[in-house]
Amino acid sequence: MYLVTGAAGFIGYHVCKRLLEEGEVVVGIDNLNDYYSVDLKVARLNNLKDCAKFSFHKIDISDRQAVEKLFGEYKFNRVIHLAAQAGVRYSIENPYAYADSNLMGMLTILEGCRNHKIEHLVYASSSSVYGMNDKVPFSEHDKVDNPVSFYAATKKANEVMAESYANLYKIKCTGLRFFTVYGPWGRPDMAPMLFADAIINKREIKLFNRGDMLRDFTYIDDIVDGILRVGLSNSSYLHELFNIGNSSPVKLIEFIDALESSFELNASKTLLPMQKGDVVRTFADIDKLQKLTGYKPKVDIREGVSRFVDWYKYVYLKTVQKHDKK
Repeated sequence: MYLVTGAAGFIGYHVCKRLLEEGEVVVGIDNLNDYYSVDLKVARLNNLKDCAKFSFHKIDISDRQAVEKLFGEYKFNRVIHLAAQAGVRYSIENPYAYADSNLMGMLTILEGCRNHKIEHLVYASSSSVYGMNDKVPFSEHDKVDNPVSFYAATKKANEVMAESYANLYKIKCTGLRFFTVYGPWGRPDMAPMLFADAIINKREIKLFNRGDMLRDFTYIDDIVDGILRVGLSNSSYLHELFNIGNSSPVKLIEFIDALESSFELNASKTLLPMQKGDVVRTFADIDKLQKLTGYKPKVDIREGVSRFVDWYKYVYLKTVQKHDKK
């Protein structure tokens, strides 16, 4: 039995869906906060609710009593901890939300795993921990002591917290540094959704650092594949960190070009200076994950963008966004 935190989130939803398709019993939790559209989160959950092997609980992971009660009620074998306050830029405006969710929330999950003898905790870190690292591709062996956002600092803290619990209580923990995840059911505050919305509504797209940004865009199905491969690994380590990315960075302007082709529309672009807290490029070294699990990204940028645009036009615009605007 799996516990998936952040089950109504972008990655959490897809992980639940894949586990259920494989016949696993899944308990999902999420606090359904309003950082972005709650209707989008509910729509994701609605796609899961008819499965008899799925149950959902509205719980905030920083609520110690609620989390402990949940661990006591179910006999989880594995925990996939994806819940967090997301967003680099928002962490500058509202750092307390990140302390509550990403720090206290991580602690409650670690305590649940310790008190209830969980076999394996897989948790979300982020490529943002690499900060302004000049060495590419980013390797798990690189130093990550200079975060450029508070969000990145909380993710680095999560890694250190997991390391301490692994050493103290012999809990197997795996941290995953995600690289620019995109695809159907994505977050509306992330670049692919913002760009798509701007193209459809004929608004200008803001390109920071004058468009000279490289991102290791990774399609959601490849991300989920990596998560489940790690989760089922029988390796005997106590705590390890792995990059999950496409290992093939793309310029933002190329990503927009793929969107334009799929939408068959032209985008209006505005070039702006670099934003505080952002990084120029992300590039994942995935050798470590490949050696352990055989992980290999399968979806290239053109195919991934085409699938995303199909979902955006025929599902998001016609159902989710339409309902959200009522």
